[in-house]
This record gives sequence, structure tokens and C-alpha cells, in this order.
Amino acid sequence: MGLFDQILGGVLGQLQGAGGGQSGIVGALLQLIQNQPGGLQGLLARFSEAGLGQQAQSWVSTGQNLPVSPDQLTQVFGGGQLQQLAQQFGLSQEHVATGLSHVLPDVVDKLTPSGQVQDNDIAAGLEMLRGKFLG
Repeated sequence: MGLFDQILGGVLGQLQGAGGGQSGIVGALLQLIQNQPGGLQGLLARFSEAGLGQQAQSWVSTGQNLPVSPDQLTQVFGGGQLQQLAQQFGLSQEHVATGLSHVLPDVVDKLTPSGQVQDNDIAAGLEMLRGKFLG
């Protein structure tokens, strides 16, 4: 199973556990990563600045991923940004926060298979997610 299959399988499994809304949650995830100044590195820095650096680092490392709660995501991104994503994808803010809390650790983990943020892996993985979910 290749990197892309792992990412897709992980996202699909997590989204089923989060109650669906696959394309909306994936779209919100892509927006968070791609529109973040500094991309994935910038996103991880936001977690560190919010006191959640240990969680973010666990997703990049090759060890176990620490969970993140919907409330912690609201702490990192603020309700305004999550609400904007919810409106953009036709979901509730709670659904976006819950869905992202389920998929973000796994997606970051799969985008960083070597335990390091490498632009080539990230770009290819994000493009694959965009094609599979957003057409």
C-alpha cells in the first residue's frame, strides 16, 4: 500500500467515525493546510503557539499520534475561522471541529511518513486528497 492509499484509507476511516461529510471535512482540512501561511509547517506552529506542540509533534513523528479535541481546535483556530470553513462547506461549526479532530492527526501523520515535514510528500498527498474528494 502506497502513501496515497494510506492517506485515503485513513481519512475515509476517520470520517466514517466522525459521522460523514467526507468532502466537506476534507475541503476544510485542505483549506487549513494550504491557506495557512507556511503551509503544514505554519499549521504545526499554530498548535505550538497554542500550547499544543506536543500533540502536533506526535503527528509528525513516527510514534503514536496524540489526539486533539474539537475544543482544542477551536482554541488553535478560533471559532471565526472554523465557522467560515463550516459555511463554505455547508456544515455546522461543531461538525467541522469534530471531523477535523478525527482526521487531522492521521492526515499529518501520513503526510510526514519519514517523521519530517517534506514539501514533496505533502504536495503530492494534498493533491491526491483534493482529486479523490473534491474532484
